This record gives sequence, structure tokens and C-alpha cells, in this order.
Amino acid sequence: MSHQQPLSSSVQPTDIYGGDEVSALVLDPGYCNTRAGYAGEEMPKQVLPSFYGHINGRDVFGDEYIVPKPGFEVRNYMNRDSVVEDWDAATRMWEHVLVKRLQPERSTPPSKNGLNVNDDGDVPMEDNDGNNNNNEDAVDALEKPLAENPLLMTEAPWNSAKAREKAIEISMETWGVPAFWLSKTPVLAAFAAGKATALVIDVGGANTSVTAIHDGMVLKRSIQRSPVGGVWLSSQIRKMWDGSEPKVDVVPRFMVESKKPVEAGAPAEANLRKFNFDIHPSFRAYEEERVLTEFKESVVEVWRGPQRFMTPGTEDAVRTQPGRVFEMPDGSNQMWREQRFKVSEGMWDETAAYTEEGRVTKAQTIPALIKAALEGVDVDLRPNILGNVVVTGSTSLLNGFNDRLNHELTQMYPGVKIKIHAAGLTTERRFGAWIGGSILASLGTFHQMWISRKEYDENGAGIVEKRCK
Repeated sequence: MSHQQPLSSSVQPTDIYGGDEVSALVLDPGYCNTRAGYAGEEMPKQVLPSFYGHINGRDVFGDEYIVPKPGFEVRNYMNRDSVVEDWDAATRMWEHVLVKRLQPERSTPPSKNGLNVNDDGDVPMEDNDGNNNNNEDAVDALEKPLAENPLLMTEAPWNSAKAREKAIEISMETWGVPAFWLSKTPVLAAFAAGKATALVIDVGGANTSVTAIHDGMVLKRSIQRSPVGGVWLSSQIRKMWDGSEPKVDVVPRFMVESKKPVEAGAPAEANLRKFNFDIHPSFRAYEEERVLTEFKESVVEVWRGPQRFMTPGTEDAVRTQPGRVFEMPDGSNQMWREQRFKVSEGMWDETAAYTEEGRVTKAQTIPALIKAALEGVDVDLRPNILGNVVVTGSTSLLNGFNDRLNHELTQMYPGVKIKIHAAGLTTERRFGAWIGGSILASLGTFHQMWISRKEYDENGAGIVEKRCK
């Protein structure tokens, strides 16, 4: 790559991907959501749950279709490691979001729209040699759904070579993209924060990862991950609700027909909907997760420190903090005080987690991940990396998260200048990797980097391993 001169943004690299005037697409698949949109824009145009409905042998995509029906099952095409598990469903989901939701409706070719019929009602036949059919095949080949849009896709830093090759194969063979690129999410999150060198702490839905980036490259030995994310936090909240007095039952919104206001701590007075079919457990779990997400967003906080929550004497200080009331979909409500801090404390201190099975090991806590990541980095690079700590991912939006992170880093690395970069806007924190991809794919100097269709045809899917480091 070093011998290539960067193209100025005024020069259109037509030989590489067919000109600058067509916007590239950016696809950022995750365990909770799949985000897609056009490069150069500030936000993804489409954000769909990665969960989809499966009923009578077919799949339906989009939140509006996830409704109670007989035999309706909710599935996910990804596993908790943010790696694709079901490639058929992934292909259909991505095509749905990139083609159906982002592209304008295509007009039917004139030969097939039923308007070109002779006066006597006959459709003109093709020449004897079947030329017309051949022409239509050629047109169909040109009309692959994304034949005009280069595609930049994101991936987890631990994605396998086989999965990377599969991604370029689908893009080139099935969708016919003219150019393709695969980027790692922490690199893009760093770009979104304007950094080429950074320590990226990504606290997402399914897991938390800590990765060191140097000059736009992932330092492989630094990659650390742990299951401590939004889904883990939901399980902690469930344990807290099970053990509280009175016990809190999760009644999802779809089951409540009507409710009456009740006093705090009093049992709910609600009429529940009756269904004449069994609700699939996966659908119920998906709907319960919505309630848990609402609780996380409005009630849960991170204890800011400087002492840890479990330090003797700290609990008295926690009790002086104002409580928050949360009302369940069925109308029951109660005040949450020190519990709302304790429920997130397991992210930082393994001894604070609820119950044994929900407990993470010391090595899986956020401070331990950071320490392990930095130990995998050259000593000379550490001060520069600690001066550029980028926080991204929707679970990092918990109140008090950045203050606590700052305290933990200062205690671990006294005397080192630590600077945390965390976007103030909720959307920027949730879509960090997508925004970085949008910036990268719209740069004029990046256009020479794309893997073109010609390169793919010459080298096959293995090209992605050589080029997208």
C-alpha cells in the first residue's frame, strides 16, 4: 500500500469503484441491533433489532412485525460474541435492511411490466435464436440489488477468517457490490472520536471489549472481552427483583390490557390479556428485555467512587443518594435506592455481583480488562494510549459510568495523564462504529483502498484476509 499516492478528493477513482457520485453503504451488525445507512451521513438511516421473527417457516424482520401470534418465535442471527451464527438469516436480514429499507423501489423492466402487449393481446415473442432471453439475463445480472453501491461492513476484532471470507462472498456474489471493505469496530469507534491511536472501551449489549489501536490498526495482543454488557446487566436486575421484598414479577407490556394506579409497594391492579394460543418463551423473553432496558435507562446508576461500593462504610454514603421510582407495565411501582447502584457494581468488582451464576471472574471486570489490554501493548505506547481513552457502546450510557472509569484508571495508573473521550450525544455513543465507518467510507483518500470486484474475481474471497488487516 505504501507506494500508492493518496488520491485527492477531487479525483474520482472511476477505475476503482465506478466514480464518486454514488454513495457507499455502511453496515454495522451487532447482537442487539443492526445499523445501516449511507457513508457521509451523521446517523444510520435504519436501525433494526438483530432479533427477528420466525413463523410458519419464514422470517420477518423489523420491530413492527414482532407481535404475539401462534407459533411466533424470536431468533437472533448472531451469538453473544457478536459473531454471525446463522448465515442464511444474516444474509436475508442484511439484504432486507440494505435493499428494501434503504434503496428506492426499482421499476420493472419494460419486457415484464405487462404494458407492452400487442393490440391482439399477444406478447411479442423473442427471436428464434432466443436473443431476447439472453438480453434479459444480462439485464438481470446487471440488476443485482447493490450493483451500484460499494459496501463497508464492520466486524468484531476477534472475527474468524472464515466469517470474513463469507461476508465478502455474500456481498460480491449475491448482491453484486462493485467494491467492499471490512473494518474492525474499535478502529471505527476511534475514528468517530477523531483518534487514530486510542484505547477503545466498548460496553455493548452482549459484551464489553477493550482494544488498543495504534495508527488505525488493532494491536492484536491487546484484544480483551468479557460477557459484562447490557444482557448481563439485565440478568443482574432479574436477580435483584427476585430477591426484593415484595418479589417483583416482570409482566411485559403486551400482556397488560388496562391498569389502575396503586401506592408504592402495593400489588398491581391490572387486567391481563388472555391469548387463546401459547406465547413462545423466546417472544416473552424478548418483550421482558424491553422492560429491563427501560429500567436500566431510567433507574440503574454506576457508583461513582472514589471508594468501591463494597468498601466498609460506603453503603451509608450510598443510602444518602436520592432514590428513583420505577413503574412496571402492570402499574406496580416501588422506590429503588442503594440497590440501583449495587446492580451495576459487578462490572467493576466481581465480589458485588448478585448470585454465584451471575458472578464474573476478576479477570472479566472492566478494570482487569483494561489492565490486561495495556499489558499486551509496548511500554512506550502506553502513555499515548491512556491519553486517548475512547468510550463507546450503549451500556456505557449508564449514569456515572465515565466518573467511575476515571477513578479506576487514576488509581491503576497514578502519575499518567488520562483523558477520556466519550461522546455527549446518546446516538453518537450508541452508533460509534457506524459513524466511524460513515466517515471512513466518505473520505476521498480512502477510495483507493476498497477491494474492487476485479481484485475479488482475480484473487477470490481470500483477498479480504490480505487487505483488511
